[in-house]
Amino acid sequence: MNNQKQQKPTLSGQRFKTRKRDEKERFDPTQFQDCIIQGLTETGTDLEAVAKFLDASGAKLDYRRYAETLFDILVAGGMLAPGGTLADDMMRTDVCVFAAQEDLETMQAFAQVFNKLIRRYKYLEKGFEDEVKKLLLFLKGFSESERNKLAMLTGVLLANGTLNASILNSLYNENLVKEGVSAAFAVKLFKSWINEKDINAVAASLRKVSMDNRLMELFPANKQSVEHFTKYFTEAGLKELSEYVRNQQTIGARKELQKELQEQMSRGDPFKDIILYVKEEMKKNNIPEPVVIGIVWSSVMSTVEWNKKEELVAEQAIKHLKQYSPLLAAFTTQGQSELTLLLKIQEYCYDNIHFMKAFQKIVVLFYKAEVLSEEPILKWYKDAHVAKGKSVFLEQMKKFVEWLKNAEEESESEAEEVRSNGPRHGKQLKNGENWIADLPDSCWHSEPPQVQPSKPVITLLHYFCVNCEICFLSVPLKWNKIS
Repeated sequence: MNNQKQQKPTLSGQRFKTRKRDEKERFDPTQFQDCIIQGLTETGTDLEAVAKFLDASGAKLDYRRYAETLFDILVAGGMLAPGGTLADDMMRTDVCVFAAQEDLETMQAFAQVFNKLIRRYKYLEKGFEDEVKKLLLFLKGFSESERNKLAMLTGVLLANGTLNASILNSLYNENLVKEGVSAAFAVKLFKSWINEKDINAVAASLRKVSMDNRLMELFPANKQSVEHFTKYFTEAGLKELSEYVRNQQTIGARKELQKELQEQMSRGDPFKDIILYVKEEMKKNNIPEPVVIGIVWSSVMSTVEWNKKEELVAEQAIKHLKQYSPLLAAFTTQGQSELTLLLKIQEYCYDNIHFMKAFQKIVVLFYKAEVLSEEPILKWYKDAHVAKGKSVFLEQMKKFVEWLKNAEEESESEAEEVRSNGPRHGKQLKNGENWIADLPDSCWHSEPPQVQPSKPVITLLHYFCVNCEICFLSVPLKWNKIS
């Protein structure tokens, strides 16, 4: 029998060796900063040498992990504390944007350093955008000179595509806007951006990030007007930006006008109220009449669901447009407005195939309703039409245009005859004499005419055919004096 005491098991932990791949490196931005600053000190202010140093260091240092520290150093000379200040006890370098000369050429050279670095290490792109967004929020912590340098650099980087225009969202920070920092920064930024590209390229970049209509937000709410924006940026030497914002505001006003116009039509508001509203908007937003007639036309044509059958849609269109003729006539007081309307009708009839045969009927209706007059129609026919459906529409209008030309010649000769011999085509208004006419058997489109009086022109009382809705100016009539 074994008298030895049996050893009891003990509880003791077993240490497992951590795999090398699972070991986490301690986050030490200070050590990273020291390495970068030491290298920049050795390169000096030669930016070509700086670019080569940064390119080579990416293979040895963890740029991905310390991207924020890297960009802090390149912009401000050292790691930034919250608010944009440099810690006193930290190393710093003068090889940075903030310590460089305050001119566009120097900032363009620094932009090349950032371009080369980000092209070489593509993963830094997102980190750089985040850095710039942060720097813009820190603007109040920088000196005026430092803000100017950062603005010029940002403008160049936006122009060459290194940065996305979405970074400008940081400028809409309430405190920056309130103290005027955002607007002042934007002046320097847009000057360098437009210097590299042009206003069209700037506008395209802003549109991509839906910022083309937000530029007035650079000012406090009580100063967000086109007039204030235009004055501020024009005086700062950015007239093209002022004009761009004014145009954007006009485009926005036009869209709002069309939206409200369609709502008023849908409600069935009286034409006099609609006309009053539109004219007020024209004056308020400086919208010319030729633009307004295009908006009114589009609104009128969008208020009805059109028949899909070509043989029925023309009749439906004439009935609908006859109802809205007084509204359209209110905004065709200029020849250019009439010509614009003709082009809008042509484009609409071409784009909507069921209306191809309705073009001439619409023009004739508008002529009769005094929405359109002879001269713009003849000009459109001669050389002002567009290519869309040109051959079809010119053929449709051929007889009517010939009639208009004859009518114009006839009216001129008749006006002279009336002055000497009394009227042939109407009723003498000045001396109280009355005349009656023997009506012809046909009008210009060879259909039996039915006539009704229209308003007097000079001393003549014109008659219109009910069928074709055309004035009988050029039809030879026999007039008999009855009093």
